[in-house]
Amino acid sequence: MRILSLNCWGGALYDKLLPYLAEVDADVICLQEVSRSLRGTPEWLDYEHDGVILPQRANLFEALKASLTDHDGSFFPFARGLLPAGSGMHWQSFGLATFVRSSLAITGQTLEFVHEDYSPNAFGPHPRARNLHGIRVFDHESQKSLVIFQVHGLREISGKGDTPARDRQCKRLVEIIRAFKKPDEAIVLCGDLNLLPDSRTFDDLKTLGLEDLVTKLGFTDTRTSHYTKPVRYADYLLVNPHVDWAAFDVVAEPEVSDHRPLLLTLR
Repeated sequence: MRILSLNCWGGALYDKLLPYLAEVDADVICLQEVSRSLRGTPEWLDYEHDGVILPQRANLFEALKASLTDHDGSFFPFARGLLPAGSGMHWQSFGLATFVRSSLAITGQTLEFVHEDYSPNAFGPHPRARNLHGIRVFDHESQKSLVIFQVHGLREISGKGDTPARDRQCKRLVEIIRAFKKPDEAIVLCGDLNLLPDSRTFDDLKTLGLEDLVTKLGFTDTRTSHYTKPVRYADYLLVNPHVDWAAFDVVAEPEVSDHRPLLLTLR
């Protein structure tokens, strides 16, 4: 089984993203910064970030569903807001999406907010609402069960250092994972955590037996050339000792976002 985690950057590199996901053909695909809009919305919307206009694929989730035909996909928004296209304004939902190969059995699921609650009428100021999605999957080939969580961690204007809001987010993460997991169960936690490697969040996650593979294996960059700021850490993938993994990579090429995909291969 292969598990992929990626912040999609709102589908800004849509023409490269979809072919890559189809080609890599991971069994479980955990995506952050996924957009969804009503039918009839223009294909592209404009999102302003740090004074720069970023293109957003208005309905990235539906395009992903149409491309990943061997997977079952679900979308989990944490906010909805109005974005411009031309002279009009259009509603766009934003959040997580999880795609699971249809040959796998989903035997359990949890979805909880780790910061604030769903924001239905505006994206609002940072730090914005954030959710955590978790699934328990059974692989009929290996006859093994595995729990996979994904989250898009808080963005703070001050940067990626520890803050009280991030401490509260971590407390919720630990609570939700501890409540959902079974004894001696294999657990993966992945996503754009928006943290530095020395964050105390990782100390708290170690109480669940979770260890990050990005830093453990010596990777120093989870961003692509489309991200020009000096801090190169954002994305992490953590496993507990019950995960029997064979390989892990922070994929540098092709560049399909301003984040690099994280790809875990299990035995």
